[in-house]
Amino acid sequence: MSGRALSAWSLRRTLLTVLLGLTLSLWVGSAAIVYVEARRESQELFDQSLVETGHLLLSLVEKEVREHGLTGPVDLPMRGQPNPHHYLLFKVRDAQQRVLYRNDAASDIALSRSAPDGLSWTGIGGQRWRLYALWNQARTLQLLVAEPTSHRDDISRGFFYRIAVFGLLLVALATIAIWWSIHRVFRGLQTSAQEVSARTPNELADVNLVGAPAELHPLLLEINRLFGRVRQSRDNEQRFTADAAHELRTPLAAIKTNLQVLQRARSAAERDEFIAALGASVERATRLVNQLLALAQLDPQAGAAVDLRAGDLADLLTEQAAQWRQWGRQHQLSLAVSMAPAPCALDADSLQILLRNLLENALRYTPAPGVVAISCGVEEGRSFVRVADSGPGIAEELHERVFERFVRLGGTQQPGSGLGLSIVRRIAERHGADIVLGAGLQGRGLAVTVIFP
Repeated sequence: MSGRALSAWSLRRTLLTVLLGLTLSLWVGSAAIVYVEARRESQELFDQSLVETGHLLLSLVEKEVREHGLTGPVDLPMRGQPNPHHYLLFKVRDAQQRVLYRNDAASDIALSRSAPDGLSWTGIGGQRWRLYALWNQARTLQLLVAEPTSHRDDISRGFFYRIAVFGLLLVALATIAIWWSIHRVFRGLQTSAQEVSARTPNELADVNLVGAPAELHPLLLEINRLFGRVRQSRDNEQRFTADAAHELRTPLAAIKTNLQVLQRARSAAERDEFIAALGASVERATRLVNQLLALAQLDPQAGAAVDLRAGDLADLLTEQAAQWRQWGRQHQLSLAVSMAPAPCALDADSLQILLRNLLENALRYTPAPGVVAISCGVEEGRSFVRVADSGPGIAEELHERVFERFVRLGGTQQPGSGLGLSIVRRIAERHGADIVLGAGLQGRGLAVTVIFP
């Protein structure tokens, strides 16, 4: 995989982008809601203040009119009138629309003569104003008081700027906190990655889980399981290579010896004898190589899923019996066959190897004259195949050892490698089958029963 493909997607960058995006979105949304609500509340407060001011002014003017009976306009100066954004316009009119009181800011600005009672919006001098119109109880005096919205807008803008500055500071702090948190979380992953990358191909010890986040433990545990399988495979390979080299040395040495003796043969009879011995050595080496190849094919598949298909053990056993019947006759061994339907899920290729090894072991280790009985069927709801012989048998305490590789029990006269039953067990395990060893024919010999699920 190229470096470009490896750097195409970054979990850290994605997390940082998503979290910052969410934080910024939440802040913008929250700020907008706060600003809108604050503006609405401030408008209500400004309106309330305008109404209270209007009532106060009207009560004062009403008292002045009662006491002094004013009939002309009186201009009231507004102290501290620096700019048009910080003043109120107000006028007091009688029922005939004559102006009795007004402030100097309103002297040259005409307020609406048809203003509705209460609060309303109006335009004055090209600006938007908030207007409040109020009559006294006798409806002899009307107060008009107005306030420019620019004053309110200035306050709202100031509030918005403060929210924006404060929010940006929070976003900056959140960015730093998020970056630091992500960096700290990924530090454990980087430590584990560096630990693995610094190893040599032969370093297959488990990855240390200390300091790694709990979310990474399942991944690291699977890596450790993978390392364990690789260690086991490597150990099996090394042991297999050493054992195979040791076992092949004997038949190869025999072939070499027979060739040397054959070169010094003095008669045709001696030559035929040595050729026969040479053929036996070659046959043994061939058989050993075939078994080694079978194990080599099975070892990498240990733990792998097996493609099992519906089949019948009787069909496979019939085929194997036909192949070995003639060999048995040549060695004064009879082959007794008892077949019954034995349906099960099976891998035909590997089961052929299993049956061939069972039959070959039984025929080779049964002295002539002897009998080897093969059968299959269903017992207690499970299909089985059984190979029993009339040979010397195996002591019960040694039953487990016969499944080990290259193990040949003492007292055996036939040449062999000790791989046959090891292959049988490996194939049975891949099928989920059980192997039971028991007494063979006529209370002696060995019976091997493979029971399928």
